[in-house]
Amino acid sequence: MQYKVPQDVQREDRLVGPLTLRQLIICGIGFTIAYALYTSISRDYELITALIPVIILGLITVTFAFIKPHNLVFEKFILFWIESLILPRQRYWLKGMADPSRLLYPPRAEEKTKKVEIVKTDKKPKTINELTEILDKKYK
Repeated sequence: MQYKVPQDVQREDRLVGPLTLRQLIICGIGFTIAYALYTSISRDYELITALIPVIILGLITVTFAFIKPHNLVFEKFILFWIESLILPRQRYWLKGMADPSRLLYPPRAEEKTKKVEIVKTDKKPKTINELTEILDKKYK
């Protein structure tokens, strides 16, 4: 028996023609705000003066709804861009600093003086059990 396996599950569903639900919501909200802005400004000012902010708002709406730089949603692209401006560009590796919290909280005095005792043996292990005993003594 053969089954259909979905191929592109990450793709958003299309609702109206080529538009997704996200694009419809962004366009609906953006163009509603642009229309409300136009009706409130056009009462007092000329047509060209009223159209300038409406066109700017419409372009912002279209940008957020349809433009995908680097195959990312525009909101994520803007957030990643802001994050790249805030965070440092170079990262440093410090040997022995596996835990990043050590950078914020330095080790205490008793942790600094803690020493590991090394056990030396001349006896070479012949079995795994002997090797296990040696290692257990060494790292206790």
